[in-house]
Amino acid sequence: MKAIVYERYGPPDVLQLKEVEKPVPKDNEVLVKIHAASINYMDWGFLRGEPLLVRLWSGLFEPKNRILGADIAGQIEAAGENVKEFQTGDEVFGDISGCGHGGFAEYAAVPDNLLVLKSAGISFEEAAAVPVAAITALQGIRKGQIQPGQKVLINGASGGVGTYAVQIAKSFGTEVTAVCSTTKLDMARSIGADFCIDYTKEDFTQSGQCYDLIVAANGYHSISDYKRALTPEGTLVVTGGSMAQVFQSMFLGPLISSIGSKKVMNMGVAKPNKEDLTFLKELLESGKVKPILDRCYTLNEVPDALRYFGEGHARGKVVITVPSRRRTFS
Repeated sequence: MKAIVYERYGPPDVLQLKEVEKPVPKDNEVLVKIHAASINYMDWGFLRGEPLLVRLWSGLFEPKNRILGADIAGQIEAAGENVKEFQTGDEVFGDISGCGHGGFAEYAAVPDNLLVLKSAGISFEEAAAVPVAAITALQGIRKGQIQPGQKVLINGASGGVGTYAVQIAKSFGTEVTAVCSTTKLDMARSIGADFCIDYTKEDFTQSGQCYDLIVAANGYHSISDYKRALTPEGTLVVTGGSMAQVFQSMFLGPLISSIGSKKVMNMGVAKPNKEDLTFLKELLESGKVKPILDRCYTLNEVPDALRYFGEGHARGKVVITVPSRRRTFS
């Protein structure tokens, strides 16, 4: 089968399209013919081996797993002896980071507990755009223990996690403020944001407005700035952004949370699970959540796709199809 392989850390140029051995599913696995995959920040970090902390998972001197890609959607071609839930021909999607990644390829052998059935009304591209980003958003929002009618702010509302966070927070009955750049304000409004703030013109931490939950999906503000924008018992959940923002929340968050009524939490790595993926599937089917797709690249264009992703300007998700023509989504 064809796959995008990398033997050493570096820029997208180190990625190569190669013929590799087609995997054989174990008794508890299914063989998925991959129709689409999507790019997440973990792929960008694992590709470059940066920050160095990621090498504790990806390999100290060289990558342990030579094929990137966590989000996949495709069709089951074969099922192991112990697989009961799925059968040949089923259309499925899921996060395969727990079994070594491998989504940027024509096939993957996947434990059956990492997948759910894809609805007929959801395209493979849309399904592949869901697992990592949407589960991160969902689990981040749940950490805030929000209630209907409360005020939520999403900093970095136009990226993969941010676009899902806006929509999921709205589905929980909250008032949502989206923070993004000038060119992405209309998109944020189109996915349900009640209010939008252009971060190039206004600093929400200086406005005097306070929020019950702030989800920091991107960008940078100091923890003290974020605290100023929280209600007296508000919560900050950091799911991404600059390394300074992530590390501050990791190391200062527990201390701040222990000495005051405001809570600061670091999301860490989202925990993929079937229950959350099924919940998100239901939100997709109901129309409460819709994947925002920026661009679509073919498998042999993965280096270009990662290069574009690394520029940091994508609206929503960047998708890989196997095979398809490159497309730009509106």
